[in-house]
Amino acid sequence: MVRGMLRKLANQSLSVAGKWQQQQLRRLNIHEYQGAELMSKYGINVPKGVAVASLDEVKKAIQDVFPNQSEVVVKSQVLAGGRGLGTFKNGFQGGVHIVKADQAEDIASKMLGQILVTKQTGAQGKVVSKVYLCEKMSLVNEMYFSIILDRATAGPLIIACRKGGTSIEDLAEKFPDMIIKVPIDVFKGISDADAAKVVDGLAPKVADRNDSIEQVKKLYKLFCETDCTMLEINPLAETSDNKLVAADAKLNFDDNAAYRQKEIFSLRDSSQEDPREVAAAKADLNYIGLDGEIGCMVNGAGLAMATMDIIKLHGGTPANFLDVGGNATEGQVVEAFKILTADEKVKAILVNIFGGIMKCDVIASGIVNAAKQVQLKVPVIVRLEGTNVEQGKRILKESGMKLITAEDLDDAAEKAVKALA
Repeated sequence: MVRGMLRKLANQSLSVAGKWQQQQLRRLNIHEYQGAELMSKYGINVPKGVAVASLDEVKKAIQDVFPNQSEVVVKSQVLAGGRGLGTFKNGFQGGVHIVKADQAEDIASKMLGQILVTKQTGAQGKVVSKVYLCEKMSLVNEMYFSIILDRATAGPLIIACRKGGTSIEDLAEKFPDMIIKVPIDVFKGISDADAAKVVDGLAPKVADRNDSIEQVKKLYKLFCETDCTMLEINPLAETSDNKLVAADAKLNFDDNAAYRQKEIFSLRDSSQEDPREVAAAKADLNYIGLDGEIGCMVNGAGLAMATMDIIKLHGGTPANFLDVGGNATEGQVVEAFKILTADEKVKAILVNIFGGIMKCDVIASGIVNAAKQVQLKVPVIVRLEGTNVEQGKRILKESGMKLITAEDLDDAAEKAVKALA
């Protein structure tokens, strides 16, 4: 939803290598209902709602939580934007519906357990394990609000627009003068003047100005205390009873803070993530799945991106970003091969190791052991250089494995592409 605009605002590179580098940064993404519960703890106004996982729970929620509501909002919970315009693989249209309370169970039955495809999920879609039942609020105005980490100002940056409820990219294109950016001094924190500047830029129509300032300060407090990397509310709405409400929110958290944000990171829904990336994370490997045919196993992020670039240069397409790091064990190498060979799209595997801290003989032993555990049905191209390279080459030669060896990176990429033929 917001990524396109944020890239423009931060002047980030959209090169292939840059995109992979951004993806490598792991950030926890939580569901809308989880974000609403978290914001509520910080005193931020959110709609009344409850997440349910079965039709019995839907019925109970309608009776207990919304006994006097004639209408409710039923929202499918997947970690992707564009739910409202999404399509379920069972043919049902839309992942967000405003319905009569007595119709909620029927609508939920068409969502729960089904796969929703949106512009952000890819063709494979994501399964809906829960739906979020919310009160239908009477909104009189919709605005946009977000907090991100900005390199240019070396701190949090609040981005706000007096119009909201639709794509921020479209708003930026149509109403660039309505978008305001307020950098916050990371050492001093948000001041009353900072919060007032945001509120004046939002120009609320009915909400009390002082109350709105306090809501902005609470949002900033949440952002900092929970180690957010992004907090986006679209829409930030005004209700008919003159309140400022976070009607829909998206929150991301820095994985580096997992050790001190245990409660938040316990909310991680691995069923919404690429299973290959989940397996890689458990093995302490840096893995990002892509759509190509050449699986890559490399040590070092820079070398990994260079490897993928040279594969592209020779007419191939990388199937993944996989960095085993500088201290990988033999077991991690085995796990890396399991992940690569589990991808049906992979038609060849390129191993490119420049041994510094990482030793070539460890990689070689891992490759041999992986071959014993995994049926290698695709060509494996290996380029080893650096620490213990001769021992590594000897281990591979004595293994009897049918490998394609390469002298340098360019040679390895060329052979990998030819192996696809």
